[in-house]
This record gives sequence, structure tokens and C-alpha cells, in this order.
Amino acid sequence: MHIFDPLDELIVPPGGIVLAVGVRGAAEICSLIERAPAAAGVVVKLPVDVDEKVRATVLETGVAVLGLTRAASWAQVAALLRSLLAEADLAEPGQGPQGDLFSLANAVCALLDAPVTIEDRSSRVLAFSGRQDEADPGRVETVLGRQVPERYLRMLDERGFFKQLYQSREPIYMELEDEGVINRAAVAVRSGDEILGSIWVAVREPLSEQRQRALADAAKIVALQLLRERAGADTQRRLRADLLSTVLAGGADAPEAAGRLGIATARLCVLAAQLVSDGAAGDPTGDPARSESDRQRFCDALALHVAAIHPKAAAALVGSVAYAVLPLHSVGEEEARAVRVAESFLARVGPRHGANIGVGRLAANLSQAARSRADADRALRVLRARGTTGQVAGYTAVHFESLLLQVADVAAAEEQAPTGPYQRLLDHDAEHGTELAATLRAYLDAFGDVNAASARVHVHANTFRYRLKRLVEISGLDLSDPDARLTVMLQMRIFGR
Repeated sequence: MHIFDPLDELIVPPGGIVLAVGVRGAAEICSLIERAPAAAGVVVKLPVDVDEKVRATVLETGVAVLGLTRAASWAQVAALLRSLLAEADLAEPGQGPQGDLFSLANAVCALLDAPVTIEDRSSRVLAFSGRQDEADPGRVETVLGRQVPERYLRMLDERGFFKQLYQSREPIYMELEDEGVINRAAVAVRSGDEILGSIWVAVREPLSEQRQRALADAAKIVALQLLRERAGADTQRRLRADLLSTVLAGGADAPEAAGRLGIATARLCVLAAQLVSDGAAGDPTGDPARSESDRQRFCDALALHVAAIHPKAAAALVGSVAYAVLPLHSVGEEEARAVRVAESFLARVGPRHGANIGVGRLAANLSQAARSRADADRALRVLRARGTTGQVAGYTAVHFESLLLQVADVAAAEEQAPTGPYQRLLDHDAEHGTELAATLRAYLDAFGDVNAASARVHVHANTFRYRLKRLVEISGLDLSDPDARLTVMLQMRIFGR
């Protein structure tokens, strides 16, 4: 990793990453790439000015141009890259092929003399070997997207290949018989009776008995690695979730938990993010394992996003909600800035994750973190009640809606019911099949504009006036009294009828 300084000589070894601090504009980007043609990539702050000359330079040199969100600091990016490089340097001697899934994939590729992918139960690519350019376009698309395309999954399923794969404990050979598509050999990766994933090999003919045995043995090694990674990841996730829960509770143990997480202890906002499928009432249709995997990937993405914004940010999954603690050093409009960070995250994950995010008020210290979390939960609940997707709400922006939901909770807990004029309207509608309550709602929503209200309920204005007169006679409601109007409007919102 190298930090660009225009006053220093730029010496970048093959495969290096250049942090292009202060570089902007197509001409400067092209000049930097030409000075470091052996680099793997150049990182510049968004927005990136990419024109035809930049594209041509990238294609000519092979140096990737990467855009960094403007909210991230160069110091944090440098620290993250150094950490990743340090982890690689600290690998124990002798940890060779079994050290990680990519090394295992390359080892299997060498044994079978064919390109390999290792996939999970949902056909997401966990690792892949080299030589993928020797496979077909479908394999290339799979590796680039880290997911087997839907059309190939459907084809494999319709031909019964997945059923054969998961029923067999030996490798199977699949003749795909499609133009431009190479056949596949595959084996399920198992732990006892549990299917952990599979290994796929792009081959033009069936494997020999010796290569079949090598693929079956490789599946056992991959299973051990997947189990190790799952156990380690689960332990770390549980620990982080427990520590973050302690921080968000704001009790006496919060400072110690914050210290172990390495997060900020002052001037922070809490974000509460939830997938829409988890927030929907009565959504028992999905696969529980896949839902949990989706939550974890969503939370991991949120954690990466906030970590790029601030080195002392943290995120963890608590139940079905991903909470993030976001430190904010700027004074003034902290909640608005946290909302922008959340909006940027949802824009990045896009349609892959339909989610909403609630943002709590600023907590001046850890003792106020519990309040910020409660704010974020309430803002998130408002978004769920609205039935929205891909939205962010700060607590102050939805404060009154949140209060109404809390009042509705109290009314439901105490089994309270509508009273007064509104109750009489509901009783009359139930007994006579009329829609006087709907007429009143339309009238109030239209600020007393009869023409607009009648259009909303699709009746003639004169008919609407007659209904309005009848509902006043039946309910005894004085529409000229602002307190009476407020009372009945609040009952409509609280009891939701």
C-alpha cells in the first residue's frame, strides 16, 4: 500500500495499492496510472471523473480505479489495509493449502487440472481457484458476481442435478449439453448429514477414478475448514452482539464493553437497521437458515460501511435488528449527518437488501446510548408502520408518529376502545352497513374541503354533504369545535379503524 505524494518519487511494486490523496479529474487520474503501471489499483475519492481516456488507460495498463466514499477518511482506509496485510503476514508456518478456502480451491484445481469453485448451500461462491478463464462464460459470470446466476440454478434444478448432488456422497458428473457450456463435476461438502456446500469443477469429460477420489477427499478437508470458519465467526459475532447490547443498555458495564469493542464513548448516534422481511408481521414463509444468513450478510455490510466512516464505529446483529454505533465529532446537525450515512448505506446495498433504518438522537456519552437506541427503535417502528422499504428516518423527524404508536400500545394493553362521537359512528356503521366513519376521515383529511373529500371517496359532492349532515346528527360531533376535531382525529389514528 502506498500513499501518493506529488512531491515524492512514486515507486510502486507489482500488485501495490495507491491511495490517491488529493487526486481528482480525469487528467490527474491518467497521469497517476501511467506513473504506476504495475499497481493493482488506484483509490480516489468519489465522485470519480471517468472519461474515455481514463477507460483507455485502465484497459491498457490493467490498473483498476476504485472510488472511495467521501465520508471515509484516508487515515481509516490506510489503517484497514494495514490490518488486512498484517493478518496475512501473521499466518503460521505450515498453514499452506488448508489455511483458507482460496488456497484449498487452488490445491483442488492443481489436483484435478481444472478450474474450481467452492459454494455454499445457496450457490454463493465462497472461494474460487485460478484458471477460471479456461471455463465457460457462465463460470466467469458466477465468479464475478460471487453467485451462480438464476438461469443456471433453474436449469440445474430442472434437470435434477441438485437432487443427485445432495443425495450422493460421491462426486457426480453433469452433462449440460448446452452450446458454449462446459460440463461439470461436483461433490457435496458434508458434516455428517448436514450439507455445508459443494465443490464444482469445470471439466470436458468424466473424472477418472483417481481424480474422483481426490475430489471426494478434498470435500472432507473443505468441510473441516468451513466448520472452523463458521465456529470462529459465530463465536465472534455472539461476543460482539453481547458487548454491543451491553453498550446500548447504557448501564455500569457499558464503559468496559465499549473498551473491549474499541468504540467511541462520547458523541454518538445509534442506528437500527432491519430487513423489511423481518419487520413484516407474520412472515413465516421463508427458509429460516437463509433468513439468518441474509441478516448476517446485511449486518456485515453495515459494519463495513460504518467502519469506513469512523475507526471507532461498530455494528452487530441483536435479534433481527442490526445496530450500529456511529461516533460523530462535528457539532450541530449530528442526527442529520447520521441519516445521510444511513441513506448512503441503503443506496449502496440497493435492491439486494430491502431494509429500513431508524436513527436515534445524539448521545453525549455512553449513559445516553440507551436513549439513542430507544429512539432508533421507535423511528424504525414508524417506518414499519408506514409499510415503506429502503427508507431512513431520524427520530426527531418522526417523533409525533412514534408517540401515537406508543399511545396505541397503551390503549391496546389496557383494552381501551373508542368513545364519544367516534364510537357512536362506528356502532352505526356496524349496525347499518354505512360508511360514515370513512366520510368523516375524508372530510378531516381534506381540511373540510367538500369537493376534495367527495372525490376521495368517489361520491357526488351533494351526496357527501348529506352523509356529513347525517354523521353529525348521529354522533353529536361539533365540526366547528377544533378540540372536538382533534379528539376524533387522534382516535382514528390510535385505534386505526
